[in-house]
Amino acid sequence: MRRKLGYLLSISLLGAASTVYGQNPAPNPDVKEDRKDLRQDRRDLKKDNRDIKADKKDVQQDRADMRNDRKDIRHDENDLAKDRRDLRQDVKKGDTADAKKDRADIRKDQRDLNKDRKDLRSDRRDVHHDEKDLHHDRKDRRHDKRDIKHDKRDQRHDKKAS
Repeated sequence: MRRKLGYLLSISLLGAASTVYGQNPAPNPDVKEDRKDLRQDRRDLKKDNRDIKADKKDVQQDRADMRNDRKDIRHDENDLAKDRRDLRQDVKKGDTADAKKDRADIRKDQRDLNKDRKDLRSDRRDVHHDEKDLHHDRKDRRHDKRDIKHDKRDQRHDKKAS
């Protein structure tokens, strides 16, 4: 009888422990993963916001460079036209020394004009690439916001299920 009483007591003790353990289930591992995903998505969102701000600044600077290059091109073209007029007058008068100086000045202005045009093309290309990068960063930001929304919804769903 003592033996059966010991068995009965141990079985009832195990049964009580299992019911207590069953009432407090272990935390759902999905909740932990959802928290981790949510933190990572928030970090990604902050990074995308910084990238967007930097890209906007780059686009503004490149556009300002383009304006300055256009202004330089306009001035160089006017200077070139003036030098050509002077060269024609010097040749007409027979002044070879001044004509030589004007030819050298024309070559210098032409080189400067070509450099400014090359710089303008480079700035246009930079603006295009920066705007493209800005588009991708905005797209990433939209995806991160959507992921954050879904992770919050998953967290609520997992908390209700557990």
